[in-house]
Amino acid sequence: MESLYVLIPIALLFVAIAIGVFFFAVKSDQFEDLERQGMNILLDDQPQPPSTPPKATPTKESNTDHDA
Repeated sequence: MESLYVLIPIALLFVAIAIGVFFFAVKSDQFEDLERQGMNILLDDQPQPPSTPPKATPTKESNTDHDA
């Protein structure tokens, strides 16, 4: 029972912080344009650099045909 005397004020503090963050987000116009960010992932604004073929690396052939 004594733990409720601590938990209830902590819960009320968390609720007050969440409400404050929500009103700050509304006041700073974070919810004004909800569709633009969703459309940004569909649009390709930056041109892709031309692809270059990978350079061939010389392979070292192992000489295992030694006659001793």
